[in-house]
Formats: sequence, C-alpha cells, structure tokens
Amino acid sequence: MPETICHKFLETAKKQADHVAIVYKQRKLWNEITWDSYREAVATIAAGLQVLGVRKGDRVAILANTRYEWAAADIAILCLGAITVPIYVSSTPEDIEFILNNSEAKVLICETGSSANKLKELLKKTKSVETVICFDTNGEFVASESLISLDTLQTKGAAALKKSPTLFELAVKSLSMDDTATIVYTSGTTGRPRGVVHSHTQIMSEVSDAFPLLGVTFRDRSITFLPFAHVLGRIEIWGHAMIGYTMCFAQSIERMRDDLVDIKPTVMVAVPRVFEKIYNSVLAQAEISTARNRVFTWAMEIGREISRHKVEKRSPPIDLALKYQVARRLVFDSLRKRLGGNLRFAVSGGAPLSQSIAEFFHAAGILILEGYGLTETNACITVNTPFDYRFGTVGKAIGDVKLRLAPDGELLIHSKKVMKSYYKDPEATAAVLEDGWLHSGDIAEISSEGYVRITDRKKDLIKTAGGKYVAPQRLEGILKANRFISQVHIHGDQKKYVVALVTLNTEAVLQYAREQGFNLKEGDNLTDNGKVKELIRRAVAEANSHLASFESIKNFAILPNEFTVESGELTPSLKVKRKVIDTRYHDIIEHLYQ
Repeated sequence: MPETICHKFLETAKKQADHVAIVYKQRKLWNEITWDSYREAVATIAAGLQVLGVRKGDRVAILANTRYEWAAADIAILCLGAITVPIYVSSTPEDIEFILNNSEAKVLICETGSSANKLKELLKKTKSVETVICFDTNGEFVASESLISLDTLQTKGAAALKKSPTLFELAVKSLSMDDTATIVYTSGTTGRPRGVVHSHTQIMSEVSDAFPLLGVTFRDRSITFLPFAHVLGRIEIWGHAMIGYTMCFAQSIERMRDDLVDIKPTVMVAVPRVFEKIYNSVLAQAEISTARNRVFTWAMEIGREISRHKVEKRSPPIDLALKYQVARRLVFDSLRKRLGGNLRFAVSGGAPLSQSIAEFFHAAGILILEGYGLTETNACITVNTPFDYRFGTVGKAIGDVKLRLAPDGELLIHSKKVMKSYYKDPEATAAVLEDGWLHSGDIAEISSEGYVRITDRKKDLIKTAGGKYVAPQRLEGILKANRFISQVHIHGDQKKYVVALVTLNTEAVLQYAREQGFNLKEGDNLTDNGKVKELIRRAVAEANSHLASFESIKNFAILPNEFTVESGELTPSLKVKRKVIDTRYHDIIEHLYQ
C-alpha cells in the first residue's frame, strides 16, 4: 500500500485520537480540536466535495488567510486524489484570474462572503469554476447553487458518509505516490506566476526527511502563521499530519507577541523578517539607559562565549557557566518568555537570515536553524539541525538530496523533492531541469564538511561598471543588523559604485531621539532630519568596514515608507521585488549617482 501523506494522516488520527491536534482562537477563547474530531472534519469536507462532483485529478483552489480550516481543506482535497491550488490573498486580480484559468480550478474556496462578492466580476472571466465555498459567512453572504458555506458543504458530506461510511477511506486507498497533489504557483519577483507541480512523492520525501531530522515529535507544539500559499507554510500542514504534533494557529503576525505567550510553542517555522523585528526591538530596549545597556553588553559577551562552546561541542568552564546563569536571569530569560518560554528551536527559511542575528539569538539561548529550498524543491533540501549547525550557512543536504556546483557557482539539485514540472509549460521546465538536475538560480559555496552557504540569487548579482560582482543580499543583511534600519535595497548594476535605499525602524529612531533629548515624534518627516541621516550614515560606515572597497556603499537615501506586499514591492514570501523598486524609485536612485 502506498504511504502518501493522506495514509499518514489516517494513521496519526487513529493512533492519537484523543490528543490535541489543533488550537485556534475564536471569540477571544482558545479552542482545542482532538485528532479524532480533526479527522471527522477532514472526512466531511472531502465527502462534501465529492457531492459537488470533485473527482480525482480535479483542481480545487484556496484563496484565504492561514487558519485551521485551510489545513483541513487541503488534507481533504488530497485525500480525494484532487489537487490543491493555493493562492495568496495578496495576489493581484490579474494573477488570481490567471491562476484559476491556468489551473482550470473546478472549485474555489475563499474566506468570507465579502471576499466572494469581491470576486464576482473576476469569476465571470474564468471558465472552469463551478462552485465557490466560504469558510465564514457574514451579512453579505447569500447562498446560492454556486455559492455555499463550509458548514453547508460539511452537512452534505456528513449525509453522504452516513449513507456510505467507507466513502472517505476508499478514496484514500485509491491514491498512488505518482498522483499530483498540488500545483503551487510561485509568488514571482517578475512576470507571471508559474505553477509548480508536486506529487505525493515530493510531499513524502520532504516531510519524512525534514521533520525526524529536526527531532520533531508528537509532543511538540508549533505556532503557525506563515501563508499556506507558500510552500514553507504548507509543509507545516503535512508535517503535522505525519508526526502528529499540536498545530497552534496565531491570530495574525500583528498579534504574534501575545499569541506566543499564550501558546508557548516548542517549535516555530518563520521567515527572517520575524526575527529581525524581535532583534531590533530587543536592541532598542537595551538602549533605554546607560546602566541597562552596560548589563546587556556584558550578558551578550558571556552569551557569545557560551554560544561558541556549543557550536564547537565543548563544555564551558564552570566559571563561565555560572556567569551565564546570571546573564540569563538578568537579560535572556525575558527574551525567552517573549517567545513563550518553551521554544526548543525555530526554523528560518524563505529568505536569507543575517548571521549576526542568528548568533545573537543563540547567545540568548534561542536556537534558530536556517534552511534552504525553493518552491520547486517543495521547501527545504538543506537545513541546520539542533545537533549539527553552523551559523551563516543553510546546513547540509538532507535525505536523498545530491548537490553540485555549476562552473559559474550555481547550485544544482537532484532529489525526489524536486518538482515534476511547471504546469503546462514544458519550455520553462526544460530550462531549469536537465538530466534530473534542477538549476536553482542561486549561487552557493559548499564547505568540505558539506555545509552550504548561499551567496546570492544568480539573477540578482550586481556587476559594477568596473566589472566587479557584488552580492546585494549580503550587503542588505549587514545593514539590516543595525537597529535603526528596517529594510534595505542595494543598487549598482552597471554603475560606478553601490548605493542603498533604506527604510527606518521608526520605533528605535524615536526612542533614540528621546534618549538624546532632541524633539522627534511619530508622524514627523524623519527622512530629511539631519540627526536621523547621521544615524544611518554611521550605520553605512559600520557596514562598509566589513566590505571590500568595490562593494562598499557610497551613498544612500532614506525612504518614507516600508516596502510591503500590498504596495507590490515585496512578494508574499517577503522577498524584495528588485525591478519594481528600481523602477518606482528610479529618480531617487539616479540622484544618488549625481
């Protein structure tokens, strides 16, 4: 019998029937769902979709925020042998229309009646969508033959299961490893999204290698908040189905601070932006007074020494261990409590994490494990583990993954985790898949011990007018380690020198102004303030002290607003859309070269 993620889900639900599977907040109360109840929810959704006419191979699109119903619907779709097509809620109408038409989705699942109403005009341009299902209903929801609620769908499913109790299990039994499970459309920094086709083989290759390697067990609790349209968020659903840990849903990224304290997760999957914000907040708090800063600096020195011993797998001397206990009580325990107090480790992916930030957290007793992967590899193909890690790298290859470097340094990947193809795009598939090796588009280095270091995206490398190559992500990471800087965009292709666009960490800047006794307040124009400019000038000078002359930043501009997904400057996975920013701020960039 095949061992698809759906088979694993049924095994987990049976083995841990009374164990808590899901935790989520509703009407200010945290609710718990056992594995037995979760399985029942999945079965009624699957049966309901069958009643609607969804069959093996049909595409079902989901356009909604991260919530437990999303996870339940995904497993239900896969158990039917149908294909889940996730769509980012931040997608443009043009991209939504393209994805629905390109995938020929039969059913669209969305968040609310309000969101369904907003899609009415768009859906007129799609030929395949027969039914829209809403997770929630509200005053604008008016049910019809083609618009129903999730509750109605599950009622239909429950009735079907009452007539045919084995309906759900029979659907799962018909699955094979080669069946297509999902088409994940890349968020794309340029051009149209491409549909990445993954079968059950890719799913099981990923979760059966990654989660046991990290030491995740059914006793763990995760905090879940990443978008499920992103493959890094999606493997949380599948890992949860296989391992059986408790998946706790944060209300939103904005409410994460309170949710972490309530949930007390033991493991966490996040993107670097989350850790950058916590890091900058901690530094800002440390600067409140001279005395506090002195204690913080001492504690960090002790923490970094302990960190070096851990990385090198050496026991610290007794006097150092005793000092660290004092440092924990005075400084580090409060940071650990902000993350719930029980965190064993966090995994960072989706974009590069600054080495200095990873080292900072480790000094404080919080291990952040960076991994690397692509939508095309169904998330990670390399990862640091709690037992084997090197900061500044993305770890070693996992499972069956084989790696090699092309002559230009591009990382090539061979594994069962690699996609089947780009959907309906054989030319694009042939361009990146050659003799089973995926061309990642990333420039990398591989150490003699097997640790992989990603230096930059191949297409993002800057070639200055002097012919020198500069890796912008490295420069951006160094600058973002400064507490006054929130985001950075490096520019310099075919130019005499490199320049930077930066956005401010407003909270840290205002706090610094209060400490120094100069008058700044929220809402002021900080970009033209001389003292603020001097802060950033110092940050740039500090960054340049770590850089070769050809890659040093010769000029900068402070932007009034942060880059956002809503403005189109970031992808939903929070990667900078370089061409968009270069175009939008063309005049400012050109002024930096005058």
